[in-house]
Amino acid sequence: MENFQNTNKSRRYKAYVSIFGTTQIHLRNPWTIAMWSIAFPGFGHFLLNKYFRAFSLFIWEIYINQATRLNQAMVYSFTGNFDAAKEVLDLKMVLMYIPVYLFAIWDSYRTTVDLNNIYTLAKREDARFNSFSIGAFEINYLDKRNPIMALLWSMTIPSVGQLYAHRIILAGFTLIWTAVFMYYSHFLEALIYLLNGNLDKSNAVLDAQWLLYLPSFYFFTIFDSYVSTVENNKLFEYEQRKYLRSHYQKYRFSLQKGSRVNNVLIFATFEHSTYLELAMTELEEYGITNILAVPLNNRTEERRIFDSIHHSDGVSLISKGMILAFLFSTVGASKGFELEWGPIIWGLIGAGSGFLIGFIIDLFMKKISQRKQFLLKRKNSEVVLIVECDHLQKECVESTLWKQFALGVAEVNQI
Repeated sequence: MENFQNTNKSRRYKAYVSIFGTTQIHLRNPWTIAMWSIAFPGFGHFLLNKYFRAFSLFIWEIYINQATRLNQAMVYSFTGNFDAAKEVLDLKMVLMYIPVYLFAIWDSYRTTVDLNNIYTLAKREDARFNSFSIGAFEINYLDKRNPIMALLWSMTIPSVGQLYAHRIILAGFTLIWTAVFMYYSHFLEALIYLLNGNLDKSNAVLDAQWLLYLPSFYFFTIFDSYVSTVENNKLFEYEQRKYLRSHYQKYRFSLQKGSRVNNVLIFATFEHSTYLELAMTELEEYGITNILAVPLNNRTEERRIFDSIHHSDGVSLISKGMILAFLFSTVGASKGFELEWGPIIWGLIGAGSGFLIGFIIDLFMKKISQRKQFLLKRKNSEVVLIVECDHLQKECVESTLWKQFALGVAEVNQI
């Protein structure tokens, strides 16, 4: 059951909300998508919500990598043991691997460019889409969520961040493969030995072939859950602004004039959130219907280091950090099989170093491109609400607005 039935009169839509998740089109960097396809075929297509193609490429990668022992050959290559790498690698299967690998990179880049153009057209067409879906087994709705919480939950175990962002299909898929990778790589066993100080046994129990799946897989789930939450927040704001303009402007609001009119105008400011709609609908239950809602176009702000539930521009400084964290942790884990501290510690060192380098690169590029302007440092007022009521209703209105987290409230006597 959905709150809007598609009439199929529009050519393009920005989003679709179902009980399994929110599928949407938004602007993406083609090079970022291509880099994730380089990391692991299928990841770029997951970011594009092209699930069937992503599943096919992902499973093919697992099958062909296991058949060729490619990860094991990479470990030997990174440690300088090239003869062992040649010996373990199945050259017949490698020839099957290369075309599909290159296709995944090329197709993800091409599809991103196409979808960016489609997004531009869909934005201009501005077609309606559903924002609420309820079924026998699940409920999904547009809401604001905190991208940092998505990132932190994904760091605990892959797939939890996707559950937080309500990407049910991808969450189930990644959860299954998380269990597979953890089991066959013996990562958790090695971690327990490492925490108990038994470094030699920790290194010995690890399976290099399965271990090298983890860096790209782990950092992808973090990146995906973060970006998905950011874009869902932006979609919520877009849908709510459209709703406010169509339901709380024009004919809904009119100022009364005359010598007998002695009403009060109450002004309030809000962020885009469900609390705003709770406030308006509660006032309507009290019989107060003369309400005007005006979504604001705020001034351009500085690019944030991290997006938050209050601000999501989608260009915070983690993209390069996540990609370099995967690359460096893969190399670190491979080299760790020959170094004293072992693959887990060197993998973590590589991940931290890669993220820090990527973060510094993004920060440097941001400083170069940053315009000189006065920037707001507080929460933005994103919607102005004007309510007309009589003096007897004034306290009730103000109490309702404050209860629903208005940023500011003021009153003006209407004469």
